[in-house]
Amino acid sequence: MTAETRRTALAALPDCFCPADGTRVPATSPEWACPLCRGPLDLDFSPTPAPLTSLTGRVNSLWRYAECLPLPAPAISLGEGRTPLVELTGTVRAKLDFLMPTLSFKDRGAVMLAALAGHLGPDRVIADSSGNAGTAVAAYCARAGLPCTVYVPAGTSPKKLEQIGAHGARLEVVDGGRESAARAARAAADAPGTFYASHVHNPYFLQGTKTYVHEVWEDLGGRLPDALVVPVGNGTLLLGAALAVRELHAAGLIAKAPALYAVQAAAVAPLAEAWRAGADDLLGETTKAAPQAVATPAEGIAIPRPPRARQILSAVREFGGGFLTVTDEQIAAAQLDLAARGLYVESTGVACWAAVRDGALDGRTAVVPLCGAGAKTGVVGNSGV
Repeated sequence: MTAETRRTALAALPDCFCPADGTRVPATSPEWACPLCRGPLDLDFSPTPAPLTSLTGRVNSLWRYAECLPLPAPAISLGEGRTPLVELTGTVRAKLDFLMPTLSFKDRGAVMLAALAGHLGPDRVIADSSGNAGTAVAAYCARAGLPCTVYVPAGTSPKKLEQIGAHGARLEVVDGGRESAARAARAAADAPGTFYASHVHNPYFLQGTKTYVHEVWEDLGGRLPDALVVPVGNGTLLLGAALAVRELHAAGLIAKAPALYAVQAAAVAPLAEAWRAGADDLLGETTKAAPQAVATPAEGIAIPRPPRARQILSAVREFGGGFLTVTDEQIAAAQLDLAARGLYVESTGVACWAAVRDGALDGRTAVVPLCGAGAKTGVVGNSGV
């Protein structure tokens, strides 16, 4: 990309802003968080989706929703998106996002971050992850020819570490849990020439994950189910889903917004605890120093202090949903149940099916994501978790 092409592309990008205090951050800024409160950023972007009839014949990837994306389709695309819906029961369908190029839904946001980094031209990209987001960022950086370093917590699934390394990224394994890895990445993020591909703080990631709902809407013939049930750790899929539902509803493309239900592992459920207490943010005890790694097979959602907690709780309330928690035993049983149906899904990715398979939604129609492949973690009980 020439300097002139880069300048033209950057001029067209929407600015970021802090949802907590309104501070604006230009698209060309290397800032990855609000310069005042250090909180995550949102994007000043309110698109209008195309009607269903306009999608016929478009590219068969998430880039078919061009009107709703803040970046043009990049050369680094791996064909991400357009994963199938399959029926699990008469009322519940599963969206097979483990069929993405890197075998998880995180590709939806990672391609956006890699494309943005390509416009900004950094010397290096860094990310932090419990595995899947780091793998996705590593893959798309490899595709874009960008050097990448991924910070992961000790105890991350060996197969995820293997996949990250195979894409050529440098691995930094950090003692402690997910919060320790995030702190290490943030400490390196302000170095000159660094692009912090944070799937939590950077709002472009959410602009990618929202395509999950646009695809559900299209595949259901221009409607959405009664409920969208999503796993929540840092909340990137849930917040992306909320963006898409708002866009579709504002454009008159759905008559009624679905309820949003968030699923957490009972072992690490700070948001569910806050919800049950009627709080608008995390409870006091969850904001103390982060604990060490917690042994739960749902490693991808074992986030003790999600930075977007207030936004997650607000979105669930806005759409009339709630929080569901699942035990490790329920996760293990749900993984085997899905495998018996021909779907081999990683332990975190089965959490939503674990939450609803026994009728928790009282017969309402729902879609759940199966958002990571079983090959990434193995069967619960056999993977060392």
